[in-house]
Amino acid sequence: MEKILGIITANYSTKYPSVLSEVRPVASLPFLGRYRVVDFALSNMVNCGIRTVGMIMPYNYRSLIDHVGSGRDWDLNRKKGGLFILPGSAFGTSRTGSRFLLRDLAHNKVYMQRGSSDLCIITTASFVYNMDYRDLVAAHRASGADITVLTKKASGKDVDVCGFAVEDGRVTGVKHGVKFGDTAFLDCFVVDRKLLLQMLEWYAQTDYLDLFEALAPDYGRVKVQTYDYEGYAAAIFDKDAYFRANMDLLDPKISAELFPEGRAVRTKAHDNAPAKFEAGSHVSNSRISGSARILGSVTNSILGRGVTVETGASVSNSIVMQGCVIETGARVEYAIVDRNNVVPAHTELRGTPDALFIKDKAEA
Repeated sequence: MEKILGIITANYSTKYPSVLSEVRPVASLPFLGRYRVVDFALSNMVNCGIRTVGMIMPYNYRSLIDHVGSGRDWDLNRKKGGLFILPGSAFGTSRTGSRFLLRDLAHNKVYMQRGSSDLCIITTASFVYNMDYRDLVAAHRASGADITVLTKKASGKDVDVCGFAVEDGRVTGVKHGVKFGDTAFLDCFVVDRKLLLQMLEWYAQTDYLDLFEALAPDYGRVKVQTYDYEGYAAAIFDKDAYFRANMDLLDPKISAELFPEGRAVRTKAHDNAPAKFEAGSHVSNSRISGSARILGSVTNSILGRGVTVETGASVSNSIVMQGCVIETGARVEYAIVDRNNVVPAHTELRGTPDALFIKDKAEA
């Protein structure tokens, strides 16, 4: 693809803090046992040929830096272009609406000014989808729009997703929250690089606003066009949405849609041994990551790397993250168990579909 500048805003936290998000941003939440949420934003860019990507970091960036490193696993450790770590707001933000704070973009004008590309693709790391951005760029060029936003018809009510008022494919307004059938924003857009720099000057006095809020009085003169995405997409803005998105991928049809042949989702390489399923174990409709050892029962669940389920233990309808041990006779149901926990023998961690049990991260 033509030379395009990429920006990922990774410094956004959930408005509904839980023990899962106290120690990490949404971008570095584990997903499907082997990925992180940010992997989808990074892979979408590099899979379409973008080789210069800036990542705006949160204040609690340790886990994110540990995961992305120099960008080697995404072919971004290069002399020309590559992965750039950029500063974000001092304490991140969990604000309502889309997640493109003008202040974050203005702090990184130099990154944009030094680029030689004519377009920028800017996205958050809070959505899970797998898309070829070349389609988005082609639609942008064909429409003659100033900005093209990636959208999808909302499948239900979501107060955390930003929505647009649209007439004939052109955005006329922005709103917080969507309901069934609304035009939902997937927090991704393509824009002319020089126009973006101009807009940072236009709205310099209101840098506390989101870009699309600041544009509100100017939708008549700035042409913002929509591009509807028809594939699977999930917003990760609270623990329930996070759980649902993981569980969605136990459906083979959705899994095939998110991981199509020829468009892999890249992640940090760990070089683990395969999972081991001992005699007498039982596993159904689950995703088991490398180095896991299963002696008990696992049903409708996702297990991270190095998880051990001992004899007589059971895990159902749950997410168990890296390094956990479910001891003999223990039972885990409708739960999210963060890293390195040991569930003692013959104990239960049990939630319900409407009230998940969340176990916070243990020290390694």
